[in-house]
Amino acid sequence: MVNISIIGALYIYNYFALTYLLTIGTIYFVLCFVSFKTIRKYSAKVSYIDIKDLFRYGNTKAVSVIVPAYNEGNSIINSTSAFLQLEYPDFHVIVVNDGSKDDTLNNLISHFSMKRVPYGMVDSIDTMPVRGFYRSKEHPSLLVIDKENGGKADAINTGINASKDPLICVIDADSILERDCLLKVVRPFVEDENVIAVGGIVRIANGCKVEQGRVLEIAPPKKFIGKFQVVEYLRAFLFGRTGFDAVNAMLIISGAFGCFSKDAVLKVGGYRAGCIGEDMELVVRMHKILRRQNPNTRITFVPDPVCWTEAPETLKVLRSQRVRWQKGTIQSIMLHKDMFLNTDYGWVGFFAFPYFVIFEMLGPFVEFSGYIVFILSALFGIVSLPFAIMFLTVAVLYGMVLSITSVILEELSFKKYPKTSHLLHLFCAAFLENIGYRQLQTWWRFRATIEYAFGSRGWGKMEKKGVGK
Repeated sequence: MVNISIIGALYIYNYFALTYLLTIGTIYFVLCFVSFKTIRKYSAKVSYIDIKDLFRYGNTKAVSVIVPAYNEGNSIINSTSAFLQLEYPDFHVIVVNDGSKDDTLNNLISHFSMKRVPYGMVDSIDTMPVRGFYRSKEHPSLLVIDKENGGKADAINTGINASKDPLICVIDADSILERDCLLKVVRPFVEDENVIAVGGIVRIANGCKVEQGRVLEIAPPKKFIGKFQVVEYLRAFLFGRTGFDAVNAMLIISGAFGCFSKDAVLKVGGYRAGCIGEDMELVVRMHKILRRQNPNTRITFVPDPVCWTEAPETLKVLRSQRVRWQKGTIQSIMLHKDMFLNTDYGWVGFFAFPYFVIFEMLGPFVEFSGYIVFILSALFGIVSLPFAIMFLTVAVLYGMVLSITSVILEELSFKKYPKTSHLLHLFCAAFLENIGYRQLQTWWRFRATIEYAFGSRGWGKMEKKGVGK
């Protein structure tokens, strides 16, 4: 009787896992269709407009580019110099040295001939104490703040306090922005007064030729672990972000590159210090608070302002990154769990939030256990051959089609990779990604979920060589 009950439970769970995988795959296909139409429409719209004209007739909104920096001594000069060369009528760069233990601050002071100056903070989000402000006559738009270590969110809040501009753009210190990035990411603020936050696309710089903070030649990474991440990023941004944006249900703006209304950020209290996923948590909190005040509030995504970032090149570092992302997602969801199926927040509460609960927070547990149950069922002859073929088709081939489609969408829209060989490498990665790599990701995220459940909130260590090195 017990054996029959166990067999029955395994049989039922197999069908549950199959239905789950089929559902998430179908959602992605719908997002793919919506994204394709949206991106084609957007590309057609911007193709006949000189974006610089938009800012020549009094439409400029000044921007503060906030750069939190911790132990970035090797790259901070190149990245800051590149930020200062962005194309935009009115912007300032605020580098916040978050108590670095290396020569980050000394390099900035020496290279830019900076002197300590008095400076009055504009706003008062609670942060760790500031030790000093530095300016340079040669670079009047650059402000460097030295403060005690408090983490990334705390450093960003310090930059917000110092900013005197209506918009803030948060950039990772080791990221590279294409020179017209600010023009493109600010455009939605100019066109729609209800826009309070805009995210751009993040792309993988590994494999590209980089000099002095500029991407000179674009190419995919040499290692397959990097190529897999290129496909992941294309799928996440071109499908996920674009699809959710179509129904005003964006829950994530990448911490590497995002632009915000300063007033909107202040209204919700700034970034949450000590939060694992401070970028997602801020966006969710902005939806939660500001959409009640103005139902037309919009947090949006535009696919053409590009931020290039370094991707992990070893499984150890990649695991640390993905564990942190999973824990950050869970923390953001749990902090705002009352938004689940809450129609007061429109499609955010009715669709996006449940999606993240069911498929992002609980997904690794369901998918990992589904693989284990399927293997056991196959070994003991519980599932039939037709069912086994169907399960593997949904679990593997479905993912392959989605990954390959993301590469096709990239080629049809932005064509960043100039050589046919580049596309062949990415198509190959899109095919192989679902055989082993995706399952490894599921295992990491499963472990992260268990660790979080038992109280582990650690960040892990993200080692970087530096973009272009």
